Amino acid sequence: MEQQIIIGRKPVLDGLQQGIKFDKILIVKNSIGEEIERINIFAKEKKVPIQLVPKEKIDDILYKNKLVESNHQGVVAVVQMIEYVSIDDIIRSAEEKEEAPFILILDSITDVHNFGAIARSAESLGAHGVIIQQSGSAPINPIAVKVSAGALLNIPVCREQSIITAIKYLRAHGIKIWGADVGESTQVNQVDFSIPTAIVLGAEGEGITPIIKKFCDGLIAIPMVGKTESLNVSVSAGIILYEALRQRKLNK
Repeated sequence: MEQQIIIGRKPVLDGLQQGIKFDKILIVKNSIGEEIERINIFAKEKKVPIQLVPKEKIDDILYKNKLVESNHQGVVAVVQMIEYVSIDDIIRSAEEKEEAPFILILDSITDVHNFGAIARSAESLGAHGVIIQQSGSAPINPIAVKVSAGALLNIPVCREQSIITAIKYLRAHGIKIWGADVGESTQVNQVDFSIPTAIVLGAEGEGITPIIKKFCDGLIAIPMVGKTESLNVSVSAGIILYEALRQRKLNK
């Protein structure tokens, strides 16, 4: 599986006009011209993230894709590997299965291996979907898909501009928000996962962003007895997902 990219100003502009779904567009900083302006306009309309990057960043992408001879004109677009869904789609999917929604929210998880491993556990253990932020999240690229063992092609993924806005929307729909954290938290086996629930998982080593933590209804932790202070975020996700699945099977 290869990541498809489109190179050059006119091809990227044509792609936007033709409705090709881009994951992101990279433009060399300080690039100017009518085509650059139109790319920015169409990308904004279609909610495609634009990243302003040094020329070396694009050169590196082309090198990795064996396209070093290509004339990129300061613009490269990465085609989406999956079809993103809305939060409503995830909730509707749970309702169609006559199940209480169970959703993972990934806050600033940028490592593709952790992302892929979390998606694999989420799909295998019955989560209805994963919510990520448009910027500052690991890309869904061939490495992430491979680590997920293909799970990213099967589990619904929603990409939102703001995690906080997503949390507010979920809470408005009666979904309880728990943040996975260490310290003074409720133990994971003491949480009722049979009700509509979303779990926020933070970045490796840093945890949940403080501002996002404030919007959680509560914090949960995995009880530990060893000397190691914390678990890898993908391991934590797997444990929480298993506990949720165990409870939901008991309540059927």
